[in-house]
Amino acid sequence: MITKIDMNSPEFLVELEKTEVFTDKVCEQFGFAYTPLEEVKESIQQGLTRNKLIYGKRYCPCFMVIGNTPEEQEKADNRLCPCTPALTLEIPQKGKCHCTIFCTPEHARELAQEESTEEVAHTHARGLSKEECNVLMRKEQIDGNELEALLEAREHGSVTFTLVDTREWMEWMGNRIKGTDFLVPTTSFHNALTQLNGKESTPVILYCYSGSRSAYCQRILLHMGYKTVINLEYGIMAYAGECESGE
Repeated sequence: MITKIDMNSPEFLVELEKTEVFTDKVCEQFGFAYTPLEEVKESIQQGLTRNKLIYGKRYCPCFMVIGNTPEEQEKADNRLCPCTPALTLEIPQKGKCHCTIFCTPEHARELAQEESTEEVAHTHARGLSKEECNVLMRKEQIDGNELEALLEAREHGSVTFTLVDTREWMEWMGNRIKGTDFLVPTTSFHNALTQLNGKESTPVILYCYSGSRSAYCQRILLHMGYKTVINLEYGIMAYAGECESGE
C-alpha cells in the first residue's frame, strides 16, 4: 500500500524546514558541501522529510525501508542519514554520497563545472574553454551537441582529439560527420587501425550509425591500452551538426 504525503500540507512544510536545518548541520559538522544540482538537493530533502513523517526517522530516500515496525526497521540496519556507508566509503572514495546531496567541496566544484560545461555545449551560447573541453573529454560517452562543440573548439586549438568513423566505406561515402579524421570499419577494425599508429596517446572519439558498433570498438581500444576513448551516444543518426559525403 502506498502512503500518500501532501507536500503542500502545513505538517510537511514544517518538517521540511527542520530537514533543511538538519542537512545544513551535517554539512557543517563533516565539512561537506551540498551538490550544486539544486533539483537533486531538494528532492533528497523532500524524501528525508517524507520518511521522517512516515517512519519517525530520516531514512535515506534512495533505498527501500525494510521492516513493518520500528524494531524491525532498526534491526534491518536501514540507511539513516547521514548513513555509515556514505561517511566511511562513498564520500571519502568517490567524493559524494549515493544520493549526491552531500559532497566534498572539491567534488561539488567539479559537478558545478560539469553542469556549466553541458549548458554551454548544448546551447552553443559561446565556444568551450580549454577547461570545459577537458571536462567533456573525461566522459565515456558524449552526445551530438557536445561533439559539435568539441569540433568547434578543436578548430580554435582548445582541444586535441582524433574523430573516427567505425561504419563501412559505403556509409562513409554517403554521409559522415565533417571533421572526421579516419574511417576504421568495425568489420576490418584491426587492419584499418594501423592508420592510428603513433597516435595512441591522442584522445579518440568514435562514432557509428547508432552508437552500438562504436561502443564495441571503444571497449577494444581501451583493452588495447588507449587511455582516452569516447563514444558518440546514438551515433550519427542523432548528430545535428554539419556532415559531408563523397571521397
